[in-house]
Amino acid sequence: MSKADNMLSILWLLRSGRRMTAQQLADELEIHIRTVYRCIDSLCASGVPIIAEAGHHGGYRIMDHFSKAPLLFNQDEQKALMHASIFARETGYPFTEDLNRAMKKLKQYTTQDQQERMDQHAEGLAVIHHPPDSKQIIFLQTLEEALSQKVSVDLTYRKERDTESVTRRFDPYGIVYWKGSWYTVGFCHLRKALRSFRADRIVAVNRTDEVFERPADFSAKEYLLSSLLPGSKADESLVTVRIQGHEHALDELCKHWLFGHTLAQRMAGEAVFELGADSFLSYVPYFLLPYGRAIRIVEPTVLIRKMVEVSLEMAAHYQQLLPSPAADVE
Repeated sequence: MSKADNMLSILWLLRSGRRMTAQQLADELEIHIRTVYRCIDSLCASGVPIIAEAGHHGGYRIMDHFSKAPLLFNQDEQKALMHASIFARETGYPFTEDLNRAMKKLKQYTTQDQQERMDQHAEGLAVIHHPPDSKQIIFLQTLEEALSQKVSVDLTYRKERDTESVTRRFDPYGIVYWKGSWYTVGFCHLRKALRSFRADRIVAVNRTDEVFERPADFSAKEYLLSSLLPGSKADESLVTVRIQGHEHALDELCKHWLFGHTLAQRMAGEAVFELGADSFLSYVPYFLLPYGRAIRIVEPTVLIRKMVEVSLEMAAHYQQLLPSPAADVE
């Protein structure tokens, strides 16, 4: 028999509840005892909770509740699931309680050694993120269930600078996590168009009895990026922005959420970006200010003038905040 056949045979023998020694398994399957050891090691590595008990009545056995386990995970798969659960919880994943129960089940069907290894992997990974808001989690749960069942909701939303909230009928097409925030994307009946809404600005979400059809091949991720990134609209003309500077500064600039999506060319000491003509002067100068003299704008000239204007405005603002010379003496 092949190794896979031997492993499967050993697994079925132990699943019967019998405690069997390596020699008994070898005699039963008519294979060499060293083959048994190799198969046992492979089964353990694949996630099967086999326990070896020493003594006169010892032998190999499988944990009693293993028959209830629906899947097998090896050590690397267990580690990956543990790490993924940490990321999900820390980013405000709306179904954290279900996730915690799933991870408990995963640990339940493992040996003590496997559990200890999983805990060690969990202790070695941390995610720095602001604590999720409990109301936001409830809103995301309602939206996810509504979109999966294709049910419209009444969504009450307050924009960043508005004091009053507005309620609208909304068809949720998807939920997206981007740059530390959750968004929902769908059709807004109030505006009669696709819209995206930040979850932390939602005031209330209530299911309705109205159903909808989600457009075929619709991507909430692609829509969100196209609506948030300046210059991403197909009908908007592009402006070439050429920046030179220190390599580490250019590397960090290329990782920026805006510049990373508009990078056209990267060379030694230089990066070229293609940005939307209608919006780049509103965003780019303020994003470039923190880089100071580590970078130098080569083109366009209009951006250089805008940087001078913004810098003078900032200087004038802080100049007003400086105490008078007399105050310094005191």
